[in-house]
Amino acid sequence: MTGRRRRRAPPDLPPGGVLDWRDSSHWSSRALPCRYCGHDTHLRDSKRSPAHKVCAEQALAQQVAEAADAYQNGTL
Repeated sequence: MTGRRRRRAPPDLPPGGVLDWRDSSHWSSRALPCRYCGHDTHLRDSKRSPAHKVCAEQALAQQVAEAADAYQNGTL
């Protein structure tokens, strides 16, 4: 054995972005303010908090960027 690891193929992304909110559990009949932007939405994230898909994806991208920056700076 050469000690090399096999790289996993990246997961298939759902159409339209990173998060897959096609399941009906991400919908509510009651509009509440988005946890990120404050505008009303019928969408719910995986913890059932009101959130637009776009807002959630932007927040996720920011978290990833901050974690990568912390890793590069050795503060993680």
